[in-house]
Amino acid sequence: MASPFNPHPNAHPGAGAYSNGAQIAAELDARAVALRPRATAVVRHHAMLLETAIKANASGRPGPNAPTGDYRRSWTHEVQQTAAGVEAVVGTNRPQGRRLEFGFVGRDILGRVFNQRPYPHVGPAVERIRPAFLAAMGDLADGAR
Repeated sequence: MASPFNPHPNAHPGAGAYSNGAQIAAELDARAVALRPRATAVVRHHAMLLETAIKANASGRPGPNAPTGDYRRSWTHEVQQTAAGVEAVVGTNRPQGRRLEFGFVGRDILGRVFNQRPYPHVGPAVERIRPAFLAAMGDLADGAR
């Protein structure tokens, strides 16, 4: 049923029609511009915390053993602003990362046969950091109102 203020056939009877769309859009854009540096700081901080947690988990059981520290040192983070917002990538360039996290059963490319159990170190770190990150982003959004 259309509202007298909003002729759309699916409009709620209490819905209104607004003619200040440009003003609302400008206010939202201004808020986004103001929040971007603060959001970048929150993302950067939690990416660093995640990297640190992964490195700690990759320092022995129940995670993988790291006798030389080379694998542990290979973990890095990078934060960048995109058109959609801010993103962080936390990762390693070492090929054993996926195998250590998820395990490996079968023949590798060199013909060696493995039955390697997983040593999760990334997943547990993500689950430990996630609540704090979501709370920090929620606080940021609440402060923007």
